[in-house]
Amino acid sequence: MTIYNKLKRYLSGQGDKDFEHEKLENWVFGILYFNKKDYRFLVPKRNPIMGWTFNFAHPISFIVLILILSTVAFQFINK
Repeated sequence: MTIYNKLKRYLSGQGDKDFEHEKLENWVFGILYFNKKDYRFLVPKRNPIMGWTFNFAHPISFIVLILILSTVAFQFINK
């Protein structure tokens, strides 16, 4: 399997753990996804038309979220 196919499979969620995505107990308040068994840090939302969300059980999710929020905060401070 090529790197492109692995990346495509990883991002599309066609792995062996996608069954966990459908379970309601993995969704906090119905909008925050939290599943330690899922290896992906970006997962499609419950309604795939709405886009993607973070798996908040994955440590990289918090790093990316902090980077995004600090960039926004830095822009407001420098005005």
